[in-house]
Amino acid sequence: MMEAGKTKRQEVKMLNRKLLEISGVKNVESFDSEEFLLETDCGFLLIKGQNLHIKNLSLEQGLVAIEGYVNALSYVDANSPEKNKGFLGKLFK
Repeated sequence: MMEAGKTKRQEVKMLNRKLLEISGVKNVESFDSEEFLLETDCGFLLIKGQNLHIKNLSLEQGLVAIEGYVNALSYVDANSPEKNKGFLGKLFK
């Protein structure tokens, strides 16, 4: 847990668009091979790509490692249509 008065910190490391390591992750909201939505200390992070899969996950430490080909990273608002679309939204288009 964060101590009172401490600033939240998040690190995003990417190696050759094929390995993504993210700290400050609170929850994995949804994921499939083309899109991940993570709740982080800095907001919701949307990751788009191809053949994406979780390499490592430790929510206790707030760490996620994702492999695959990364096309885009973006932070989205909680009310964003991108966030609400999610996996079930794709199923029922």
